[in-house]
Amino acid sequence: MANGSKKDVMFERMREKKKEVKVVRRIVLIITLVTLLIGLIGGRSVYKYITSALQPIDPNSEEVIEVEIPIGSGLDTISAKLAEQGIIKDARIFKYYAKFNNESQFQAGTYGLTKAMTLDELIESLKTGKVYRTPVFTITIPEGLTLQQIAKIVAKHTGISEDEFLAYVNDEATISMLIGKYPTILTEDIRAENIKYPLEGYLFPATYPFYEEKPTVETIVETMVRATATTVTPFLDFLQKEEKSVHWLLTFASLLEEEATAQSDRETIASVFFNRLKIDMPLQTDPTVLYALGKHKDRVLYADLEVQDPYNTYVNKGLPPGPIAGAGKSSLEAVIDPAKTDYLYFLADKQGVNHFTDSYDQHLKNRDLYLSGN
Repeated sequence: MANGSKKDVMFERMREKKKEVKVVRRIVLIITLVTLLIGLIGGRSVYKYITSALQPIDPNSEEVIEVEIPIGSGLDTISAKLAEQGIIKDARIFKYYAKFNNESQFQAGTYGLTKAMTLDELIESLKTGKVYRTPVFTITIPEGLTLQQIAKIVAKHTGISEDEFLAYVNDEATISMLIGKYPTILTEDIRAENIKYPLEGYLFPATYPFYEEKPTVETIVETMVRATATTVTPFLDFLQKEEKSVHWLLTFASLLEEEATAQSDRETIASVFFNRLKIDMPLQTDPTVLYALGKHKDRVLYADLEVQDPYNTYVNKGLPPGPIAGAGKSSLEAVIDPAKTDYLYFLADKQGVNHFTDSYDQHLKNRDLYLSGN
């Protein structure tokens, strides 16, 4: 009796597999027949639907959608999840397309997928955990760049001029749109009276892949703002607890990004700035002077330190009104978790090595020792 039951189950499974194979063949047959009967309205509709379901949902989409595939998920579950997330048009067609190509060994995990991926790219990604799309080109934005410097890089890689880029990022309609899309990241802080450029520091430094030859300025800017949102979001709970804003974080981090000459220095420089802020001592950081002047100089002169500008931290206490450059993740983390020191002073020697002290007298000695002409 037991052997009979096992055979029944086995035959039932075989019947189900045969049924699925028949359906796959039926889809292929429909496509073939509809192609031959393309003149018929009904056939054209079916053909158009199946053809569209075999194509990417949105070939121009840059949005990465996180899809969780639990352990033990079968093709039915995976197909349904992809359809729910809007990655594919029809779960059944994806399922039978995968079966027709003998693809079924998918891995559990969290995947970053896009609506621009083909069915073959989706299948390959689900098998390996990687996104198999080749970008048309990439744009790399290093840490510590201003909007004007970013505009030059974008212009070099695209047909978008520096003037067009800067006009877009400073346009009031752009600012309103982005605040509406990212209200927890972009706030009215960027519209404060003394802010030079609203989006300064809000275009995250990273390497960005683009999958179309001529992405619009809107696409490029929003991609970079979205990266900032993704990077900063994990810090929101901390900021709320400390009663600090994202604008404060990006501003503080931008100073570290401009001052740090080594990875490990960020936490220590952050401690210097925090220590100064606690005793109401001006931060006196040269990069804010250069930002106030609006130009790069190899050497900051004493006369430069007296420039009357809200961003100049020699003549104004506290942080500047906003970021002076784009800060990387390491600088953001250094603000969140600075070193514990009593340092109030630091300077970089001619090799770029920073020297810290809590004494002004020692700071002067360091200056003579490391920066003298001897």
